[in-house]
Amino acid sequence: MITNETYREVLKWASSFLEGAGQEGIAAEILLRERLEWSKTDFILHLDQEISTEIKKQWVMDVKNHSKGIPIQYLLGYEWFYGYKFKVNSDTLIPRPETEEIVDKFLKSVPEKPLKIVDIGTGTGVIAITIKKERPQDDVTAIDLSDKALLVAKENGENLKANVRFLLGDLTDPVKSEKFDIVISNPPYIGRDEKKYMDDSVLKYEPELALFAENEGLAVYQRLAKEIPFILKPNGQLFLEIGFKQGNIVKTLFQKAFPTADVTIEKDMSGQDRLLKVKCN
Repeated sequence: MITNETYREVLKWASSFLEGAGQEGIAAEILLRERLEWSKTDFILHLDQEISTEIKKQWVMDVKNHSKGIPIQYLLGYEWFYGYKFKVNSDTLIPRPETEEIVDKFLKSVPEKPLKIVDIGTGTGVIAITIKKERPQDDVTAIDLSDKALLVAKENGENLKANVRFLLGDLTDPVKSEKFDIVISNPPYIGRDEKKYMDDSVLKYEPELALFAENEGLAVYQRLAKEIPFILKPNGQLFLEIGFKQGNIVKTLFQKAFPTADVTIEKDMSGQDRLLKVKCN
């Protein structure tokens, strides 16, 4: 059934409604385009056409839910990462562009030969699965402490036909008897005292387990610094996402853990410290 309203008219209402609720107006367009699998060009071409009752109903519902702070990704049930579509839900952290940057740096810096890789704290599986899709020659393992998150990661692996081994466990516990060429991880690194600076939608809807760590966000790094030397090969590498204020202290932790290795901090596209790399000699 066709309404008497055009997409442009509903968009005007939706954008204003979101802005009035403290959200970004552009989210209205994103929600519609993703639901209908439209490109930006498709959207522009439809602007002055009349909208159907069914499409308007879904759009209005999405806009009202997002106005309450529910992230777009949870409304849609997915997020794009490195060109791949990953299922997300409230049991998993929403993948961030900063993590995508780290995966890109990893892919551009490791040799072509087959590698044995472990992703610690895999969440939705974006790191492990993307690596396997881009480098099918690698033997990739993904670990997570949350059984619910691991179910999502496994489903993403199946949907994307990525042959990744998924293991339930606490950090390196499931692979203590193994050695890896590469360890890569985006662990929880936000201190609980930082909650006051965070977006309400993150605090309300994303899982605390994947966000926060004790000791001002350093607890997981401290454990990894003790555990990773036992599973990393003598000439192996570590890629570790860090908080933008944690570079110096995390670097010191891993310099002590790997006294003969090259330990460096790299910045993200915003110029913030984001990646710790350890290259064993």
